[in-house]
Amino acid sequence: MSNTNLATKTPQAVLNGYFQQHKGQLQAALPKHLNPDRMARLALTEFSKNSALQKCDPKSVFSSIIVLSQLGLEPGIDGQAYLVPYKGVCTPIPGWKGYVDLVSRAGRATVWTGAVFEGDEFDYQLGDAPFLRHRPGDENDESKLTHVYAIGRVKGAEFPIIEVWTKGKVAKHRDKFNKVGKAHYSFNNFEMYARKIPLLQVLKYMPKSVELQNAMEVDLASTQGKSTDYINGEFVTMDMDGVDTETGEVLLPVCSAESFEAKKAGWKSAIEGGKKTVNDLIKFIESKETLTDEQKMEIASWGVK
Repeated sequence: MSNTNLATKTPQAVLNGYFQQHKGQLQAALPKHLNPDRMARLALTEFSKNSALQKCDPKSVFSSIIVLSQLGLEPGIDGQAYLVPYKGVCTPIPGWKGYVDLVSRAGRATVWTGAVFEGDEFDYQLGDAPFLRHRPGDENDESKLTHVYAIGRVKGAEFPIIEVWTKGKVAKHRDKFNKVGKAHYSFNNFEMYARKIPLLQVLKYMPKSVELQNAMEVDLASTQGKSTDYINGEFVTMDMDGVDTETGEVLLPVCSAESFEAKKAGWKSAIEGGKKTVNDLIKFIESKETLTDEQKMEIASWGVK
């Protein structure tokens, strides 16, 4: 067995290896219009652009891609979905354009959103004869954002569903329901988040496909500081602070690459000195933290003479 040191591999190489190793699992999760090689490339592209994402466990990145695959959304493509890191865990988050696409795919309604900036011509009315008129100006500086809105129209309906929020109302909503603090993705991309908030309100009145309903649940989980995985044909929500909200099982932290490097000399010495077998050492370590498959393989190589 090769004694390749994981520390010599880039995070991108480790992630690519994980995707290649589990390509069959990804293939099984994908709908017909997506393929595993493309999803892996998209994941690696997003991974390469985000240094915080590169510190996440490859398993969580892969799991996020499985979740987005089940929703039929591609990360980084026209704002359909995003891979967001939080506490060393990658979280899949549908974007507002992903929601628009999901509603359009179902064919029973259409939805769209807009962002209003200082200097735009903007007027609307709610009630029993709703309307909204928006003529954008030249401004698109996020700091000059004043309102966001969403409109939904069910086929055959006389009037649209309109939701309008001020920038301040969106911020208050986030601060009330956000459980992840400054790690929330809205602090880096407020407009993307803001446009989605009124859209989610409109979606409550739209016909829902299974994919749309699941996307909304995944989105809610991320705001509550939870991650979502797709296991045995079902979406499972887990608390990223360490508790599986479905089973109550305590989830151990993942052994980071830095932690592994710092501790491996002592672990290796224990095996080479005959104090522990490979299996005993792995069992001991995993009583405190979770090892990646690559870390287990390196530990196993220490026992090969």
